[in-house]
Amino acid sequence: MIVAHERDVQKIKMEGDSLENVHKKVLISPKEGWEGHVMRVFELGVNGYTPKHSHPWSHINYILKGEGILHLDGIDHEIEEGSYAYVPGNKTHQFTNRGNTTFSFICIVPEEGEQ
Repeated sequence: MIVAHERDVQKIKMEGDSLENVHKKVLISPKEGWEGHVMRVFELGVNGYTPKHSHPWSHINYILKGEGILHLDGIDHEIEEGSYAYVPGNKTHQFTNRGNTTFSFICIVPEEGEQ
């Protein structure tokens, strides 16, 4: 069991050629007792974006704050605080911050999706 606050979780800066200004926080994982799944929070700074990619596992997302674009299978969807999305496996997707503040969202994946 775990009861905590997201502000107390250390940010991990994501590095790579196909992303910009992205940080990740792993909130709950098998380490905390949730076998098979991982809940993370991603923060995209101004002009930030995740890689355009696909993978075999699906994931669910809930937007915490800010404004963004979810590119999903060739279509750009405007998303904002309170929006949610299901991203099926093997679909090309990318999150982009389109606002002037931090864009953050919860992303829940199966354990194999946490790398």
